[in-house]
Amino acid sequence: MKNVAVIGAGTMGNGIAHTFAQFDYKVQLIDVQQTSLDKGLATITKNLDRMVAKETITEADKQRTLKNITTYTNLEEGVKSASLVVEAATENVDLKLKIFRDLDKFCPDDTILASNTSSISITQIASVTSRPGMVIGMHFMNPVPIMKLVEIIKGYSTSEETFKTVEELSKKLNKVPVEVNDYPGFVANRILMPMINEAVETLYNGVAGVKEIDTVMMLGMAHPMGPLALADFIGLDVCLSILKVMYEGFKNPKYAPCPLLVNMVMAGKLGAKSGEGFYDYSQNRKAEDVSKMFSK
Repeated sequence: MKNVAVIGAGTMGNGIAHTFAQFDYKVQLIDVQQTSLDKGLATITKNLDRMVAKETITEADKQRTLKNITTYTNLEEGVKSASLVVEAATENVDLKLKIFRDLDKFCPDDTILASNTSSISITQIASVTSRPGMVIGMHFMNPVPIMKLVEIIKGYSTSEETFKTVEELSKKLNKVPVEVNDYPGFVANRILMPMINEAVETLYNGVAGVKEIDTVMMLGMAHPMGPLALADFIGLDVCLSILKVMYEGFKNPKYAPCPLLVNMVMAGKLGAKSGEGFYDYSQNRKAEDVSKMFSK
């Protein structure tokens, strides 16, 4: 298994492509927009430059990694020789189902189809293909080149052979694979998102301010980043989408998104990527300046 196609050149997609390419896999990075591919490659190059500066890799390693990546805007062309496809498109059910229908048509019969979804059912995704036994979840953590965890999600029909192949592959990427069953939010987001949502509720109810909430969680619970800063880093739209999937999947009110989170997403305040969320990123890319909306 040396040819890996990655669908989506955004934050997660370019990170996954970077990681596979760094470990000498031939990567076909696919996106519908050439501008997204160019931006993704620029991000990979910048991250590799940072690694060279820290002397964790050499300049030759960087050049070899970049040489391992080929970009495509045509899905059929990009996946035709792939042994594994990792889908990292937007967290939207309809979009993912369409992609997997197409992958099932375009990929060789022995290609494993994986999704980097953070909450959507692998069983549902697999149901639109003719190879449900070869469909699996590979939920990488952001930033992918650094974070060790990969949640490996087995759908209802995922074969043991597929699971073992992906588990061993994850280890070859110097990751730690953890087996998870297919329920909304899996493990990481089933625990993380209610915490983030509760932090938003705490702010919404006026219990404490943005920095105060984050400071309590960092100093009191030894979290490396406060939940509101983390929400900004993940993207408030992504947090909202995951909470909706869990709320719809479990029908449990504890997963209902806070009205403040809903309103912020509707207003386009999505966190670091939009320049403002709970923090203001217009002058500082770190979560240090609280948004004026929440300043005292």
